[in-house]
Amino acid sequence: MCGIVGYIGEKSALGILLDGLTNLEYRGYDSAGIAVNVEGKVELYKAEGKLQNLKDLTNEKREHILKSTIGIGHIRWATHGSPTAVNAHPHSCNCGRVAIVHNGIIENYKELRAKLEKQGCTFRSQTDTETVAHLVASKYAQTNNLTEAVRLATKEIEGAYALAVIHQDVKNTIVATRRNAPLLVGIGEGEYYVASDVPAIIKYTKRAMYLDDNQIVTLTSNSMKLIDSDNNELVPKIETLPWEPVALSKMGYKHFMLKEIHEQPDVVRNVLSGKLRASNENIVLNEVKLDKEALKTLNRIQIVACGTSLHAAMVGKYIIEDLCGIPVDVEPSSEYIYRKTVGDKNTLVIGVSQSGETADTITAVRQAKSRGSHVLIVTNRPDSTMAREADSLVPVSAGIEVSVAATKSYMAQVISFYLLAIHIAEIKESASRSELEKIKRELILLPQKLEKTLSHKDEVKTCAKKFANSKDFIFIARGINFPTALEGALKLKEISYINATGYTAGELKHGPIAMLDESMPVLSILMKGKVYDKILSNSEEAKARNARMIALTDSDDTKLDELFECIIRIPEVDEMLSPALAIVSLQLLAYYIAEFLGKDVDQPRNLAKSVTVE
Repeated sequence: MCGIVGYIGEKSALGILLDGLTNLEYRGYDSAGIAVNVEGKVELYKAEGKLQNLKDLTNEKREHILKSTIGIGHIRWATHGSPTAVNAHPHSCNCGRVAIVHNGIIENYKELRAKLEKQGCTFRSQTDTETVAHLVASKYAQTNNLTEAVRLATKEIEGAYALAVIHQDVKNTIVATRRNAPLLVGIGEGEYYVASDVPAIIKYTKRAMYLDDNQIVTLTSNSMKLIDSDNNELVPKIETLPWEPVALSKMGYKHFMLKEIHEQPDVVRNVLSGKLRASNENIVLNEVKLDKEALKTLNRIQIVACGTSLHAAMVGKYIIEDLCGIPVDVEPSSEYIYRKTVGDKNTLVIGVSQSGETADTITAVRQAKSRGSHVLIVTNRPDSTMAREADSLVPVSAGIEVSVAATKSYMAQVISFYLLAIHIAEIKESASRSELEKIKRELILLPQKLEKTLSHKDEVKTCAKKFANSKDFIFIARGINFPTALEGALKLKEISYINATGYTAGELKHGPIAMLDESMPVLSILMKGKVYDKILSNSEEAKARNARMIALTDSDDTKLDELFECIIRIPEVDEMLSPALAIVSLQLLAYYIAEFLGKDVDQPRNLAKSVTVE
């Protein structure tokens, strides 16, 4: 949650800070603010609501603020305190000399606040972050050294944080540090950038250093010094960022979400590239370090994830159990970390996260490693915290995903699970070669079928317009497409705010059928295969209760026209691969419904792209 950006150099900081926050707005948009040092004085500008409100505010004093060549900025997703200008970051101390931005949660902020209030500090906000501003100010008063003040302050902080700090009396310095929250430093010519994610700075530099936990970096316009929490100097590890600025452009689409939906054929090609060369050749996953001997003793797989990644993991469970014969448990990371879990060296734990920075999933994989389990990470960010902790890695290669509602990253995760399952099956020889070759042929053809689906959207638009005013929505499926129903419902909830729920079709009669009447749409995912007739029967049961019926199908059976009010047809596909094709139409359905309702598609209320706090 939340986005941090900072700049120090010879250029005016204002445009860089606002540009960086614009590219981080997917991380939060309850409020925003910047702190700049103008002619020897730290000044704060903060606004409630969307980033545009801050831009309007700073525009009123633009000529004045442009004089500053150092500053820090923040876009907020509220955790402590309501989304007001007072609670917006940056926060300051009583004297106003310190300004600080923070991503994370200070778990002991109440204890720190009580202690600081006894020392005479007066708090203005409801946030946990303000305690850090007062704490750093008190340590600076003792040491007269900003880096040391930050170092000593972090010794007293419990929880997760990424921090960037400036001080009025230290006119040409930014100090930044992190623990369990992402932060990187961009390196330019005579200038440095601080950011919580790559999009904030990729326009300006492709050279960067990722901070590790408890490291502290001190930046001036011409120097960078890195230390650990014990004040030992460290050698910075400079990396080249793998992204291009063009990824942050809508490329003519109205929304990032629509652009990212249409990128999925190429995303699949990228995921397959170098890994699946031909249907008669084995899958190549060089970063997966499980060999035949390790797989022989493997008796269990646990997959942990959150949100959309959890649904991709559920598809993965079906594929792995079917092809590899290994029992697979899928669990939300947020539940996994708070109970006694069973695992050992014969358990493979797979963590799935688009960002690789999901706090609950990071905690889960660390717990698994402590028990001796092999940890494999499926992520879109090979530069992330989770990727760095992994024993094995499957990078999904989806590129930067800007829209909060995940689409192309879900597709990439699902395709990665196909590759992983086939790879394990080939090593274990747990499935016939002809079966695996059939699936690989389908994977190779999938991008073309996705393109065909995306080029025939009229059925989806018609359906979306007809059902846009629904208050509730039910998605039903069976087998491998049950996760597709869950993900379709989630997409609709996220961006249209319609109360949508996914069910296994067989469970409809065990309670949910009571909700059915002429106002309730039911979308049946009817893919040809072993459960087709069963779902058709469940659909007829729903129709008998006057539900308004929608079909998503690869069948050309004309008898469906009598049962369903709307039919969304997609190209014929093998049932095993159907989740990867079916989800695209559900993403489009959610998108067009939200569009007809006039919702903010890319920035749905209350949500942020990367959940970096537990």
